[in-house]
Amino acid sequence: MKVFFHNDFYHVYTSDPASAPGRIEAVVDAIASEVEFVTAEPAKEEDIARVHTRDHINYVKEEGLYQISALAAGGAIQAAITGLTQPCFALIRPPGHHASSGSAWGFCYFNNMSISLEVLKRQGKIKTACVLDIDMHYGDGNVNILEPMGYVSIFNIDTHDRIDYMHQIADIMDRCEVDIIGISAGFDNHMEDWGGVLSTDDYTEIGRMVRHSAQKSGGGCFAILEGGYNHSVIGQNVLALIKGLEEQEE
Repeated sequence: MKVFFHNDFYHVYTSDPASAPGRIEAVVDAIASEVEFVTAEPAKEEDIARVHTRDHINYVKEEGLYQISALAAGGAIQAAITGLTQPCFALIRPPGHHASSGSAWGFCYFNNMSISLEVLKRQGKIKTACVLDIDMHYGDGNVNILEPMGYVSIFNIDTHDRIDYMHQIADIMDRCEVDIIGISAGFDNHMEDWGGVLSTDDYTEIGRMVRHSAQKSGGGCFAILEGGYNHSVIGQNVLALIKGLEEQEE
């Protein structure tokens, strides 16, 4: 599987947990022998500006975070385009699902998912999309930006019960018929992370359900990294999701 990545994502750009040293290294160590790394390229400012206000872009620049944030958004765009024909993963940071058009919080700056889907829509590559947000935290930025646009169905799983969590995803994927499914892939709901809900094997099953749903409707799928802060498990959880996304429908 192609994984979009850049060595600049190793850099500690702020003091928040998403930028903590060792976090990206833990993922790379776990997946390196199983994937094909593709170098991420920064998003064009015009693509970012279709989602974010000029004041917000200037704020990110003033904070000295534009380059790394544009690089993350660019990796998401590459993953979305590739996802039309083959499942893939964007190993990027900063995350993005708490970034709205004119503001951001929760370790996010630009909304990577929204930027990537808007590129696909504007280029005529998709008419409909689904965002499955499996992060522990509600992806308010995804909702604030994409919901008013009308072509994206957004699902945030809200339960602390593991069985119910998986049943909700199964139901969503059974009903999903879109051109592309994007996973806002936060891993902080793992049993050994902040949320304490999911097992590593559950991420494989989530990837499998998304891949099968995409195949059923003749669409594509991709995932981009959001949260996940326990360095001892995040790598294996990312690998588990990748393995599920790779599974072919028999």
